[in-house]
Amino acid sequence: MSAKSMPMANRLFMALGFFFLYAPIASLVIYSFNESRLVTVWGGFSFKWYGVLMHDDALLSAAKLSFKIAFMSAGLAVILGTVAGFVLARMGRFKTHTLFAGLVTAPMVMPEVIVGLSMLLLFVALQTSLGCSDDTATGLLHRVGCGAFGERGMITIWIGHTTLCMAYVAVLVQSRLKELDRSLEDAAMDLGCHPFKVFFVITIPVISQALVSGFLLSFTLSLDDYVLTAFLSGPGSTTMPQWIFSSIRLGLTPEINALATIVIVVVSVFVVISNKLMLSAQAKRDRAMQAVFAGKDE
Repeated sequence: MSAKSMPMANRLFMALGFFFLYAPIASLVIYSFNESRLVTVWGGFSFKWYGVLMHDDALLSAAKLSFKIAFMSAGLAVILGTVAGFVLARMGRFKTHTLFAGLVTAPMVMPEVIVGLSMLLLFVALQTSLGCSDDTATGLLHRVGCGAFGERGMITIWIGHTTLCMAYVAVLVQSRLKELDRSLEDAAMDLGCHPFKVFFVITIPVISQALVSGFLLSFTLSLDDYVLTAFLSGPGSTTMPQWIFSSIRLGLTPEINALATIVIVVVSVFVVISNKLMLSAQAKRDRAMQAVFAGKDE
């Protein structure tokens, strides 16, 4: 059904829904160019706060750390989530299937406070068991373990975000694999192709849209996360959401609006480019399939 053929009431409600969702974002973007320091009083158009933002070393460091963790978490979550989704979709109802499915999706349905507290206790226990407070301890395990868990920071945040994001990727991959026509995979294996090669050459390209969607969702969740990060971060590992929450206690400033506008633009451009690439790849696969079927008909 096109928008023109929709009843007027439906179009009105749809417009109100979009206004409710995007009006605050549009207001934030507009007031990021406000000359006045008061965010609710328009004082003229200016790029002043973008200049102030670029000279704020603490904020730039927090933003850099957040984007770094988001990319790392999204990448690892796609790898682990793809494996978990493949097991859930293709390995049948093995003995511990229900337990495995529950463990994979648990971070997605449990409150982040509980997940953050449990992971904090885990890292504290690891730190104690490795003897990280003992400066006389030696050995490779001690040095590597204490380097990762001796102090909470980027690595512990990365592990926590990956655990959370992996659940979403696993659900996306599982649902896509269940809808996938396995005739192409079966045909490749009938022709002598190894199952691992089938997975990387056929299965992965076919489910690439789910993988890209999982990466984008994981990136957004990691970049936006505050609760889990608060439990897993330490001195010198302040992320962008933490910086923003600590700053707004002193009052909202156009500098924060400018930061939010930059994040919106970066994420929007990334999403648009990803969508165009996925649509282009899908159209290419559709043309290839049409050519194959056309050749069979001849």
